[in-house]
Amino acid sequence: MTLYIDTSVLVSTFTKEATTERCQIWLTQCDPDTLAISDWVAAEFSAALSVKLRTRAIDVAERAEALSAFETMAARSVRVLAVESTHFRTAARLANQYTLGLRAGDALHVAIALDYGASLHTLDRRLADAAGALGVRAELL
Repeated sequence: MTLYIDTSVLVSTFTKEATTERCQIWLTQCDPDTLAISDWVAAEFSAALSVKLRTRAIDVAERAEALSAFETMAARSVRVLAVESTHFRTAARLANQYTLGLRAGDALHVAIALDYGASLHTLDRRLADAAGALGVRAELL
């Protein structure tokens, strides 16, 4: 099975957060051939690092180091799933289910995991719960 990694896991993996060690251990225990991210994860990862930089949670050097580590991982260690226009339409349909509380970006993660038959791995409880309710196997790390 493909393990789709949500952005939250990778931000924690490559920056200093309370969950960093847990995420790093989880990643090292996974079979690299099963790991996947999407082009959307890459966009969100960069945006998250920019927020951390603006809020002074990290400095310029830490941002550069995290970006480099992420880019190396994306190029060598995981499968990068393409995001198609159908994923955006599915995400809109999923986000319309307002009781789930899915934000647009999270709905897109669920749509991608759903389409590729992947399990979703995240630090976001709301995302994990919504994914599960929508029939996507989800693991809250």
